[in-house]
Amino acid sequence: MPAQRGLVIPYEDLSPEALRGVLEEYVSREGTDYGHATFSLAQKVAAVRRLLETGHAVIVFDPDTQSCNITARQDLPQDAPPS
Repeated sequence: MPAQRGLVIPYEDLSPEALRGVLEEYVSREGTDYGHATFSLAQKVAAVRRLLETGHAVIVFDPDTQSCNITARQDLPQDAPPS
């Protein structure tokens, strides 16, 4: 998978409502694979939030597309600024 480009946005900088919107949009994208198990929207949101809180994932804003993505911290380019 290619490295994620864009601006790292600390999740703590988002309002609770904005963060929930980003998380819900991310987990409800078509093509998101959770295997054979079935999880509720709330469970998916909670799991991704935990990844953000533990630093395993980050929110990346792409100024070209004006969109956010959540990506594994390890997938960030080496020159990405820390959040």
